[in-house]
Amino acid sequence: MDDYRAIENLLYTYARLIDAGNLEAMADLFSEAKFLGPDGSVVAEGKEQYLALHQRVVKIHESTGTPCTKHVITNAIIEVDEAADSAVAESYFTVFQATDIAPLQPIIAGRYQDTFVCNDGIWRFNCRQTIPELYGNLSQHLMFDIAEQGPL
Repeated sequence: MDDYRAIENLLYTYARLIDAGNLEAMADLFSEAKFLGPDGSVVAEGKEQYLALHQRVVKIHESTGTPCTKHVITNAIIEVDEAADSAVAESYFTVFQATDIAPLQPIIAGRYQDTFVCNDGIWRFNCRQTIPELYGNLSQHLMFDIAEQGPL
């Protein structure tokens, strides 16, 4: 598999794992990475902090054991620097959700800005900044009111 495809697969693997409610495996993807808020401040660093953040923020629905979401990742622009074993990427995300009390709807959309490193031929997240840009009804997805607290 080429470097571009390996990085693209990391983007999609994140989406699959969070949608499955497998926060532990999702956090493994960020075991040595920083997670930045929209303003660029470090919100979490490493697997344990990343996992704790998501356990505190993401509502897992008892009926499914998942957040009842589908994260759709699109418009990925990936630039690989083979000499430095690093890469940068920007992609769009749109999160759809349907629950027992909320119909299928887009609940948030924005951009991910990611950096990656390659060690021994394996690509890993180095840093992720999540930049929400469009907000819908997040009441069934987050454990807090984003209107009152603001994004992470």
